[in-house]
Formats: sequence, C-alpha cells, structure tokens
Amino acid sequence: MDKIVVVGNGPLYGKIPIAGAKNACLALMPATLLSSEDLILTNSPRLSDIRTMSHLLKSLGCSVVSLDEGRTLVLSTKNIDNHIAEYDIVRKMRASILVLGPMLAREGRAIVSLPGGCAIGARPVDLHLSVLEALGAIFELRDGYIEGKVNGKLKGAIFTFPMVSVGATENALMAATLALGTTVLKNVAREPEIVDLAECLIKMGANISGHGTSEITIDGVESLKGATHSIVADRIELGTYMLAPVIAGGEVELLGGRRNLISSFCDKLEQSGVEILQKENSLVVRKTNNQVRGINIITEPFPGFPTDLQAQMMAVLCTALGDSILEERIFENRFMHAPELIRMGAKIDVQGGVAKVSGVARLRGAPVMATDLRASVSLILAGLAAEGETIVSRVYHLDRGYEKVEEKLGACGALIQRVSE
Repeated sequence: MDKIVVVGNGPLYGKIPIAGAKNACLALMPATLLSSEDLILTNSPRLSDIRTMSHLLKSLGCSVVSLDEGRTLVLSTKNIDNHIAEYDIVRKMRASILVLGPMLAREGRAIVSLPGGCAIGARPVDLHLSVLEALGAIFELRDGYIEGKVNGKLKGAIFTFPMVSVGATENALMAATLALGTTVLKNVAREPEIVDLAECLIKMGANISGHGTSEITIDGVESLKGATHSIVADRIELGTYMLAPVIAGGEVELLGGRRNLISSFCDKLEQSGVEILQKENSLVVRKTNNQVRGINIITEPFPGFPTDLQAQMMAVLCTALGDSILEERIFENRFMHAPELIRMGAKIDVQGGVAKVSGVARLRGAPVMATDLRASVSLILAGLAAEGETIVSRVYHLDRGYEKVEEKLGACGALIQRVSE
C-alpha cells in the first residue's frame, strides 16, 4: 500500500494546473445512460473514482473509451443491457447512485446497491428516492438494493427539497429531462457542478432553465442526442492547492483557476491575510506575512464555504495567529482528521460539530493516517509546514480525488514523494 512522505522545507514557488472537477465528471458520466448517441467529455480528471464510474457504466452496457491519456472520455450507451448496479462496484463510491435517475427515465427500471464511499456520516439516499417518487418512480429496499420501477414513463412534478442536496439535485435533473411534462425543482443545490451538468444536458437537447439558482425548471423531451462537453475546473482541487503557499509560504499560480468557483473561500483567505490575484486564466496566491490570522468558518452549501475544504483549512489554521472556530454543518462526522493533526502538535478541541483550533508556532512531522479523501490532503498540507518528516498512510483515499499530488507540489519545490511498502 502506498504512502506519501513529506518533509517541510520552506516556501513554494511555481505553477500548478487545475484538473477538471471530479464531482462534475462523476455526474456527467451517467448522463450517457439518457441517450443512445455518443457523449464526449473533455478535461476529465484521471482519478480512481472516474475509473470506478467507468467500470459501473460498462457493467450496465455502456462503452467507455479513454483518449488523450485519460483527459477525454467517449461514452456510448446504445442499449442498457443490464439493470443491476452491483454492490461490489457501488460500495466503493457514493456517486454510483447517480445511475438510478437516468436508468428509470430511459428504461423504467433499475436496481442499485446502497452506495459506499468515504465514512464521513450517514449521507442517506432518502432525498434521491423522494424526488424520484414525486416523478412517478416506485421503490422497494431489498437485501441492500434499491429496486426501482416506473409504470410507463416518469411524469413532471413540482418538488421542494427539504434540505439542499447536490447528488439528489443531479439525479432529479437527469431523470426529469425525459419525463412527460414540466418539472420544477425547488431549494436545489447551486454548485458549479450542477450548472455544468445542466449545460451538458442542454447540449444533448434537454430543455432546462434556472440552473445556478435555487429553482430549476425542466421541460421533458422525447429523447436526448450526443454532445461534446468540457468539464469545469475542480474548485476543491483549486482551493486545496491555493492553501499550499499559505501554509508553507511563497507564491503559487493556479492555472485554470477562477475566483467565482470558490468566492466565499477566497474571502476567508483574504480575511486571514492572504493575497489573491485573479489573472485572465489563473489565480495567484501569495502569503504576504509570516503567519496568517485565525478566522471563524461555517461550512454551508454553495455559495457558502465548502465542506470539502474544511479539513484543508483546519490544517492551515493550526499554525495561524490566535484562535479559530470551524463549524461543520454539512456532515456530522467530518473532523476525523483532527486527531491526526494533534499527533503533529496541533491544538484542536472538538465538541460535536464545532472545532476550536489554537494556532501553534510550528507543527512536527509524524506518522499519520488518512481517514477520508479531504482528510488525506489536509495531512499533506500540514506536512509542508511541519518540522521533519511526515508519513501519510492509507493514501488510496487521496487517489480518489487528486491526481499526481506529489508531482504538482514537487514542481513548486516541495519535498514530497510516494513510496510503496
């Protein structure tokens, strides 16, 4: 099993290219199930989660061809010849649930295993099922599988989400494109990945309006065609690498970065004393003094502070001047990285969904263990600022969401390498 070894060695200087968004790609790929024509996705990230989704789609009858060293995916689903998304595939990744809506819309039936993924809370699929039931689907839960069917075709409906859910919004959005009549989805997620999915579906012939706001209207069409779509830049990868020069010092240019993808995150960084410059096709991040100031953060749905950047920001605030408060309102079990940071000398007090971080002058390198995807990279960031060697184990979590971390940080002067046991 691979490990990442980091030795803190001072400021970083250089350029880091930002990949296409993992979460956008994982929602776009199942859209191939809605059409018998080719869907071509460019700017695809090269990650284990993308390979898992490819495996799942292939098991359902989809052809997936990878071109340009994985940067381009050609997906074709002329026929869905299997309607069961098996547990052995689905258990690896929660995004697997996103095949449910498209299969019900096109085929009127689907059997999908309850999904797995990072252990950061229950993250139930109830909202996915509720909105699809509003569109006419009927579900039974049997032996760990969701068995869904439709009598005829899905039908348009008005549905208000009781709480904002990115995945459920994506599932409903895809399903509604082929439903009879008009669907109005209220209190929907507004993330850039939702907008990206809607824009791709529109290219495929869907009739969608309101994406990017809290209410989306979909007028169902008879069928969708093929399309070519470039995946939006990964705002979480962007935010993660923006924090590298913040914790280690220096100046890094993030190629493809746009402030509007993570404006609230940028606001918090500037509040702490970090300088951010938007260039035509990149963001430049520079730490202008020796120590950032402590700040308070509450995670919220977009456009609020992203929960997927909370762990990374905690690592940075471990060496900030003064105290910081981080309140996690999205997932109930997302401070599992705190004990590992404490092993490195951090002062963190967790009480339920609130963590108090008291800044220290310097972290110390230590053997640490990744507990989930974002926690894994937070430990790498901490290692950049630590005295001595930090060894991060269980980095298979890392490979689900970040490609070539050691190469991207190493190009900016970080002492980081991947080693195999």
